Amino acid sequence: MDRKVRRELWRHIILGIASLIMIYPLLWMAMSSLKPDETIFSDPTALPPSLDFSNYVDGWTALRVSFTTFYTNSFIVVIFAVIGNLMACSLTAYAFARLNFWGRKVWFALMLGTLMLPYHVTLVPQYVMFLNLGWVNTFLPLILPKYLAVDAFFVFLMVQFFRGIPREIDEAAVMDGCGPWRIYWKIMLPLSTPVMATAAIFSFIWTYDDFLGPLLYLNDMRSYTVPLALRGFVDSSGGESLFGELFAMSTLSLVPIFIIFLAFQRMIIRGVAMGALKR
Repeated sequence: MDRKVRRELWRHIILGIASLIMIYPLLWMAMSSLKPDETIFSDPTALPPSLDFSNYVDGWTALRVSFTTFYTNSFIVVIFAVIGNLMACSLTAYAFARLNFWGRKVWFALMLGTLMLPYHVTLVPQYVMFLNLGWVNTFLPLILPKYLAVDAFFVFLMVQFFRGIPREIDEAAVMDGCGPWRIYWKIMLPLSTPVMATAAIFSFIWTYDDFLGPLLYLNDMRSYTVPLALRGFVDSSGGESLFGELFAMSTLSLVPIFIIFLAFQRMIIRGVAMGALKR
């Protein structure tokens, strides 16, 4: 075995060990969901003595509202949020990348500056505004801002991608009588499938995993999303907590994320790479 092969072998061994270390908490959670509550923390081993799926059956209806409702709420918020991000961010990015208007560079710089603005800075003013509008305990505060291109990361990603599309295509379309709207709809969107898919996937994951937003605006358990519902298994007053059911439902809550990531991981990498490298 030559030196190069040994180096690659050791590299893969080290990466494999590091991967196991990082994934162990996830495996422990999944295995603990198959154990009774009394043995979860008393048994240090990850493997359960037997496969017991009662935590999944009991956890689904352990709260006052079934997890069917929580998943329905989550997917309602996610679907409308993804649509809003794709529509608003692509339109904003198209304007920054292709249209000439007064103060374009200044507005683009201000938009990028919002990436460095902590969410907590705008948290209180936004809550007061939505409270005065009567939108608290509805999905509107979680959905409507997505239609105003508030996610600057997606705008920046799409701007970089649009800039890589030759301007000669726009000029040819103008000569054929196309206006800005038709160029955007007929040319830009079909050519920007990779970056649009990347934005949709990241938007899905971030919205689905969001805990702080639903915690602020949703008060009725019947309107809870999945991350917020998982908090109901832990008794903050020091009473009995249903850790078995919590781990079971937490494991199920990861299934949509895994499916989306495994199905579209190549598209994610392609869209991010193309958006970052194109000028």
